[in-house]
Amino acid sequence: MPHTPGYFHLHLISDATGETLITVARAAAAQYAKVMPVEHVYPLVRTIKQLDRVLAEIEESPGIILYTLIEENLVEKLENKCRELGLPCLSILGPVLHLFQAYLGAESTHKVGAQHTLNAEYFRRIDALNYTMLHDDGQHADDLEEADVVLIGVSRTSKTPTSIYLANRGVKTANIPLVPGVPLPPQVEGLQHPLVVGLYATPERIVQIRQNRLLGLKVQREDDQYVDRQAVAEEIAASRKLCARHNWPAIDVTRRSIEETAAAVLAYLAERRRQRAS
Repeated sequence: MPHTPGYFHLHLISDATGETLITVARAAAAQYAKVMPVEHVYPLVRTIKQLDRVLAEIEESPGIILYTLIEENLVEKLENKCRELGLPCLSILGPVLHLFQAYLGAESTHKVGAQHTLNAEYFRRIDALNYTMLHDDGQHADDLEEADVVLIGVSRTSKTPTSIYLANRGVKTANIPLVPGVPLPPQVEGLQHPLVVGLYATPERIVQIRQNRLLGLKVQREDDQYVDRQAVAEEIAASRKLCARHNWPAIDVTRRSIEETAAAVLAYLAERRRQRAS
C-alpha cells in the first residue's frame, strides 16, 4: 500500500486504555528510523457506533491497523472493512490468546480491560506510588526501612524518574541525593530490608545535563562547582566508593534509558529476594 515518504498512518484501536497496544506498536516502529508513524489512538472502543467513527478515520487516512479488541462483532466488522480497503490489520493479543488456549485447553473469558481490574496488585502499585512520591529527593528518611529499594546518587542521575517507574511496577522506592558537604542520612547505612542501589554517570554526561538544566531554568550559580568537570568527577568517585564500601550495587546510567535502569534494579531486587528465600 503506497504511503507518503517519511511517514505512515498507524491506527491503534483498543477496547481498554490502549497502553499495551501503544507499547507494542512503538517498539516495532522504533526499528524503522527513516519513516515515522503518525499515530491515531482510539481507546475504549466498545460499541459499533464508536467503531464506525474509527473506520471513517481509517478510510480518510489509510495505514497500518493494530487492535486489541475482544468482542467478536467488533473484530469481524473491523477486519472486513480492512479487507475491503486493502489495509493490513492485526490483533496484537490474538496470537497470544490462541497460544494460551492451546496450552491451557481453556477458552478465555473475553473480559474487556481485564488487566486493569482493581485487585490487590493494583492497590499495591498505588501504595508504592504514594510512598515513592512522599520519599522523593531525601524526604522522610525516618521510615526508609519500609522501602523495597533506595536509590542514591549525585544530582542528575535520573533518580526520581527511575523511582516513579519502579513504583508503577509496585516497588516502593525512595531516593537520596548525594550532595557534597552534606552527610548521608545516618539511617541509610544501616538499612536492612531495602535494596540500596547507587546510580552514576560519566562526569561529561552529568555536566551536560546540569548545564542544560541551569539554562532551562535561567539560573546562574555563584559557584561553578556544580558544573565543573573535576568537581563533578570527585562527586561521582565519592558515590562509587560509598557503594563499594557497603557492597551496594551501582549502575552506570550514562547510556541507559529509565526503563533499562529500572530493569537492572529489578534484576538486582529479584536476585536479592532469591538469596534471602534460599
